[in-house]
Amino acid sequence: MEPQTVPETETQLETEPQPETASGAEPAATFADLGLEDRILKALRDLGYEVPTPIQAATIPTLLEGRDVVGLAQTGTGKTAAFALPILSQLDLKQKAPQALVLEPTRELALQVAEAFESYSTHLRGVKLLPVYGGQGYGVQLSALSRGVHIVVGTPGRIMDHLDRGTLDLSELRYLVLDEADEMLNMGFAEDVEKILAGTPEDKQVALFSATMPRQIRALSKKYLTDPVEMSVKAKTATAPNVAHRYLIVSYPQKVDALTRILEVENFEGMIVFVRTKNETETLAEKLRARGFSATAINGDIAQAARERTINQLKSGKLDILIATDVAARGLDVDRISHVVNFDIPTDTASYVHRVGRTGRAGRSGDAISFVTPRERRLLRDIEKATGQTLTQMNLPTVEDINATRLTRFDDAITTALGAPERIDFFRDVVSHYVQEYDIPEVDVAAALAAVLQGDEPMLLEPEPEPKRSAFRDDRSGQRERAGHAEGDHGPRGRDRGDDRDVRSGRGGRRAGAGLASYRIAVGRRQKISPRQIVGALANEGGLQRDDFGKIEIRADHSLVELPASLPQEVWDALSSTRISGQLIHLELDRGRPQRSERPRKYRD
Repeated sequence: MEPQTVPETETQLETEPQPETASGAEPAATFADLGLEDRILKALRDLGYEVPTPIQAATIPTLLEGRDVVGLAQTGTGKTAAFALPILSQLDLKQKAPQALVLEPTRELALQVAEAFESYSTHLRGVKLLPVYGGQGYGVQLSALSRGVHIVVGTPGRIMDHLDRGTLDLSELRYLVLDEADEMLNMGFAEDVEKILAGTPEDKQVALFSATMPRQIRALSKKYLTDPVEMSVKAKTATAPNVAHRYLIVSYPQKVDALTRILEVENFEGMIVFVRTKNETETLAEKLRARGFSATAINGDIAQAARERTINQLKSGKLDILIATDVAARGLDVDRISHVVNFDIPTDTASYVHRVGRTGRAGRSGDAISFVTPRERRLLRDIEKATGQTLTQMNLPTVEDINATRLTRFDDAITTALGAPERIDFFRDVVSHYVQEYDIPEVDVAAALAAVLQGDEPMLLEPEPEPKRSAFRDDRSGQRERAGHAEGDHGPRGRDRGDDRDVRSGRGGRRAGAGLASYRIAVGRRQKISPRQIVGALANEGGLQRDDFGKIEIRADHSLVELPASLPQEVWDALSSTRISGQLIHLELDRGRPQRSERPRKYRD
């Protein structure tokens, strides 16, 4: 495809006032003014969407006109709906081959965008959608592709893998979206993205969204987009000043335990715990109830009558903890919500602002606590940058903290009871009778009554054992409980160059070589790879994290990478099909085989 020149003019959009559309028309008051069909409008009404955001008001009519689009937009501006709604409006449901391909830098984003498509298409019968990402078994993906899908949302690495296998046919593709294009290039996916674009029909419609416009993105736009309309938008990301923002670094398997401990030590009145999926609302609510907490799930499948009943219980104090999705909590206004917990940190700043807005209402103070897995630090930085709000790191409450809180609450309960003598007069007579009858000290009787009330559950927790150092920390993305839910298909993404050097040298975590072994991968200088690509590919597919990498040596036809000496089997399985620059890496332990005399290129600080 011949390079096309991007027009010099640009539509600059601000959050307020409502912008003009790209064609220069008057501001759109509602989604109905944008040209969307009735079934999609009905889905938007169900979701509580009323007025389109600036990027939606500008992009939707432009895409419906068949124009290519370059959107300079941060997360949180509503760009997912901006490209998803026009695609859904123009699908040919009779065609079995994929008509739309959306490329996302991480599996986390791929899953979120796929869920958004599902939400918008609830009244479009027969729409078949498939998320495709690393870390998920091929069986489900191959089966869906063989039956036919209309929309594929995936990460470049896994999309390339299906193209190489011949299991994904893009010959009839009509729409292609590059979402967070700068992130994809930063993670080393530039070559994969170019190969995917080059293998698609020339007459397709392309939408490219990027938070920044570096030289590579500009070159990509000129080469593969036809006379695109270019626009930029700024997100409105202010949070209430009376809310304290904290975060906790925690691996996915530790989240339930971490939440339980926080519920023990935090002095909260009402709480909303946000998760990403409908299924997780029910699962987490059940786990909390099993631990003795009053928790109920609310999601898009809950009937309106049940939803109103649950909210009334939360308002009246009969219910303390609500587990919710973003959609289910839309419009929820309960003054007694003192805490919001992001069990799954949102992937866009607008969702964070919306969630945190559920607390600190009516002049009250509020608390927002976000669980951040080691590989989600970029999302934390994005939220801080966009909102201008610094999140304070908190420590996981210890057993000692929990025990101290339990004893304090026990003391408070006694003090409260003593303050209502009319309630204890009868029991004072009962205790006095027992003391006289059996000649037992009153303090022993009181202790026995406390033991009866406590039941078989011990009041205090046992001290925690000393942690054992492990060569490989199990911070997997929840694949053991549910593949690909909370962790992103990203490793150390979005870091600056200093961070990448830290990863390569092992600084900032364990020292290079400590608990590590040398592994050989079958790509090197001949494939023009960089350490960033190696780290990105292994972290994405294998679920590795920053401290799992040591020294990287890139040689002529292979590379040596220091990784944990004992990799779990699921990591081996995930990396068995990993590709870098389109070539299988063939990961294996380095046996110290003799090499041709060459000076290895070592990447150190």
